[in-house]
Order: sequence, then structure tokens, then C-alpha cells
Amino acid sequence: MTARARVRAPELTGEGGWLNTGDKHPTLADLRGSIVILDFWTFCCVNCLHVLDELRALEERHRDTVVIVGVHSPKFVHEAEHQAVVDAVERYEVHHPVLDDPQLSTWKQYAVRAWPTLVVIDPEGYVVAQHAGEGHAHALEQLVTALEKEHAAKGTLRRGDGPYVPPEPVATDLRFPGKALALPGSGHFLVSDSTRHALVELAADAESVVRRIGTGTRGLADGNAETARFSEPQGLTLLPDGSVIVADTVNHALRRVDLGTGHVTTVAGTGKQWWQGSPTSGPAREVDLSSPWDVAWFDDRVWIAMAGVHQLWTYDPATETVRVAAGTTNEGLVDGHAAQAWFAQPSGLAAAPERGEAGAPPADGWGRLWIADSETSALRWVERADDDPDADADTAGGDGGEPRRYIIRTAVGTGLFDFGHRDGPAGQALLQHPLGVTALPDGSVAVSDTYNNALRRYDPVTGEVTTLATDLREPSDAVVVDGDIVVVESAGHRLTRMHLPEEAVRVEAVAHRTQRDATDVAAGAFRLDVVFTAPDGQKLDERYGPSTRLLVSATPPELLAEGAGKGTDLFRDLVLDPSVTEGVLHVSAMAASCDDDPANPYPACHVHQQDWGVPVRVGADGDSRLALVLAGLDA
Repeated sequence: MTARARVRAPELTGEGGWLNTGDKHPTLADLRGSIVILDFWTFCCVNCLHVLDELRALEERHRDTVVIVGVHSPKFVHEAEHQAVVDAVERYEVHHPVLDDPQLSTWKQYAVRAWPTLVVIDPEGYVVAQHAGEGHAHALEQLVTALEKEHAAKGTLRRGDGPYVPPEPVATDLRFPGKALALPGSGHFLVSDSTRHALVELAADAESVVRRIGTGTRGLADGNAETARFSEPQGLTLLPDGSVIVADTVNHALRRVDLGTGHVTTVAGTGKQWWQGSPTSGPAREVDLSSPWDVAWFDDRVWIAMAGVHQLWTYDPATETVRVAAGTTNEGLVDGHAAQAWFAQPSGLAAAPERGEAGAPPADGWGRLWIADSETSALRWVERADDDPDADADTAGGDGGEPRRYIIRTAVGTGLFDFGHRDGPAGQALLQHPLGVTALPDGSVAVSDTYNNALRRYDPVTGEVTTLATDLREPSDAVVVDGDIVVVESAGHRLTRMHLPEEAVRVEAVAHRTQRDATDVAAGAFRLDVVFTAPDGQKLDERYGPSTRLLVSATPPELLAEGAGKGTDLFRDLVLDPSVTEGVLHVSAMAASCDDDPANPYPACHVHQQDWGVPVRVGADGDSRLALVLAGLDA
């Protein structure tokens, strides 16, 4: 891709200061001569985490010419806290400078509209490209190579080390643990040591290390406890045969661990990330997955919180197959039959006992699969709906060809933009980016309310939400043992045992809404354009039909009088209802570009995709067109 205009890059400013620079504060003038890639990200966003992984190889190959700068631009209140950003940079092994921009100062200067967004600045300090979403690694590689050649010839390319200064390592037994599992018989705990890319077995005191499974080096390798490799493992669940399934998140895989021998085997996933158009069912080792974050044994199979594509999948060990169980891949909060439901980074799962099991909960809690739907700050559940005649389309599994039908419901939460810490009736209660759920002995459910640093409880009988504990450091999971609850304090690098309190903790209620400047738009006829320019050497390949997709919706739905729904054009003529003065336009776009080589009958293709949630304010003086950049320069 080449520049269409000479646009000078605005300076980098952020009230939180710089990380990974040895206390220095680099300016764009300091970076002159390098190719600079700004990565606008926030650590709650799984798409942003995908981009961090996409950038690793580019960062390594071009370490003497490219400087990647992460611009941390928070969505949630917790993400605006500087220490939380410091933790996230270590947690996700960000090996480049990061500007902490809690007030979105640099975000606004660059007119960014979505997480993640990449902006490329050439060695002379001019913006040459912008890419929203993920899947742009190939295009960036081509652009960087072209810029290296161009500016080497002009004498404006400077090779050498960038401003990155690694922080001092910290010695702890656990480093940002993700999930925990109580092991039967021994009283031990198995913990996913996510940043150390390993599993750790702890003794019953939840502190003493019994053994480690995995080398501690990022990778995908089966083998014994000393040779196996993981990449940021998270969820754990026990199978009926006594083995453990691990959600190996960044490897996009499920692994099986034999607790007796410590041997690790890959049982699902190819190691590659799932993209739109890829198979959604089939032999487990032949189907791509996308950031599986948690797993739970429910209804005779392993359920997978597929955070990377906003869905629930299942893995059946008996048939060694996987399939989509619920969700459309659209990001949001929509209940109903499994095939039509929307999720937003489901990150925690917990199965409640079935009717008739020992210690089973009251009727309102029978047989549910609880879900922590993190980006909607919601607690949701799955239940069987086999007797629902309207659920015929939901075929998320089957016995002898008989489909299993499910329905999705929400207990707490309203959508992508409202969050906080408020107890009370579930319809009014608020959470903030929960990552874990735990079924409690009385039939209620504990929620690891991660960004509130709290443990919450929802009672399905009374419909009340209460707070069990505060001042935890980013709790991400919990397990019940002998009447106690053991909480994974992820940012505290420890497991913390607490008695289940008889009375809830009282906290002052706080409510928040994601703060981003609203775009002033005109009521009535309105044009939406998604700007996509195929990278140099590529084209949209439509030999087998349209290679683009656009989905448009709104909150509230009444905002869109016309134009909601799916289509294959990257533009849409909408009609905005003048009686709705404000809301959010939800836009999901995808484009597939293929190498433009007539001599190659099987050109490599690359998928680019992004979701936007654009706050809008409807008025007479607003714009009648909105342009969103998927790849290219703003139109």
C-alpha cells in the first residue's frame, strides 16, 4: 500500500506516561528514521490480543527498522488505572514501548474509532496507512518491506535498536494465573500459570508447588511434563476419566493432560486461528479454534468459551469432534435460541449440578451452564430447550442423530457499554468485565468480577446480586473446597482461600458507561461506508461469490428505521429515526483479499475483519455520512 496524502503524524501524548522505555519519554522526533507502527489497544479486547500475537513475528523480523508503539486506550474504568496497564503489559509479554493514554488523547488525535487500530508512520514522520481490526499481518509485512526499500534509497531509513527497555523480571511461583481446578482425592489444585505458559500443581495449602507441567516457554508441543509447551493457557475442566482438558488460549487449541503421568496431548484445534468461512464442525484436530478461554463439562461433553469469535463450542471426547453450540460470531448481548444468540468474549464457564445429584441446588438452578460474558459485563446461562418447538434450528450436538437444543438467557447485564459495581435486583445490578463463574453449593453462583476486584454472588431464586469480597486483585476464577472458596487473584499472582460469608459485603454503588465522544449524525437518510483498499499485490477475489460482508445493527434497535441486517457490499444506505436522539451503531465488516498472481491457480488469501460500536448523537446539524476505515487511509 502506498500513501495517498502527506499527512504529518500527530505527537504521542498520554497522561499515564510510558512503559518499557526505562523511564524515558520518546517523541516522534526521537523515532525519526524508523518505521513506526502505532497499535491502539486495550487489554480487555481479545481482538487486540490477537493483534499482539500477529505483531510478534513482524517485530522480530524487522527489529532494526520497525518500532512498534502500543497506545493503550481504555474502554473500562479499571483499564484507566496505571498499575492495571503495567500488569497487562507484563501479562501479555508486550516487548515494545507502551504509551498509557487513559484520557484517549492520542486516540482522538489520530481519529481512531475502534479497538484494535494500527497506524503506520514512515521514517519521515508521515502517516501512510491505517488498518482497523485484525488479520493485517501480511499487508503490514508487504508495506514495511516496501518502506524499507524506499527510504533506504532516499537515505532516510535509520537502522539500529529502538527505545524498548525490558522491565526487571519478578520471581514468584505463579505469574498472572488464569484458572484453577480442585483435583479429586489429593486436595491439590491445578492452576493455569498463564504468563509462564505452564500448569502448576499446588498442594492443599494452595501455595506449595508440587510439580510444573510445561517448559514455561511459549509454544505448541505435546509430550511429558518436562517437554510439553503451552501458550497462555487458561481454562481447565476434569473429564469423567480423570484427565484434564486445558484451554490453550493463544495456541487456539484444547490439550489433554494425564494427571498420573503429566503427559500432554493436543485433542482439538490446528494451532491456527479460526476465520470467517472456516469449518465450524468436524474432526477436532482438523478444525481451527479461536482463543478458547474456558472449558466446562456439561451435558456429556466439553463446552468451550470461544472468546475469539464470541461463541460457545463443544468438544465430544467420544467422537473426537467439535462444533458450534451457540452464537453467531456477532458481538453483543442477544438472548434466545442458541443459533441466534450473541455473546461478547465469553471467558468463564461453570456447570451447575443436574436434578437429582447429591447437594443439587433449588429448582431455579438445576442443570445450567453459567457464563461470564466479559465484554458485556454480564452473567448468562445455557439451558436445554428440547421441548421448545421453535428451537428446531439449534443443533448443537446430538445422540444418535437427535439434535440437542439450547436456549441462552441473561441474569445480569445489559450490553457492551454499561458496567459498574452495583448490588441489588439482577435487572439493576452491574458488573465490570467478569472472567470467571463458580457454581456454589446452595445453587447460587459466584462471579469473579475481575475489573471490580471483587467476588460477587447471584441467587437465581431471589434474583439478587450481592458482593462477597472486595480488594482482590483481578480475580479470574474460583473453586469451592470444603465450604471455603479459593479465589484466583490473577494480578496478585496467588490463590486466596476465604470462608463463604453468611452475609454479603456492602459496597457503594457505582455505574459507568464507556466514555467515547459521540459522532453527530443527521436524522433521516444516512450513508455508511467501510473503506477497504486491498494491499499492494492483492485483490478482492470474487471467483466464488462476494468476498466482503457487512452487518449493521443499533442500540436501541429503534435508532435504525431502515438498513439493519446483513449484506455483501461495504456500504449501506440507512435511515435514522429522528425520535431517537442518541445510541450506538454496531458495524461488523469483513473483507478477503487474495494474492494477485494470474500464474497461480491457488493464490493465498487473507481475511481482514473488525467490529465497531460507534456512539452517535442524532441532530439536525449532524453528518449524513460515516466512513469507517477497515484498511487504507480515511476517505
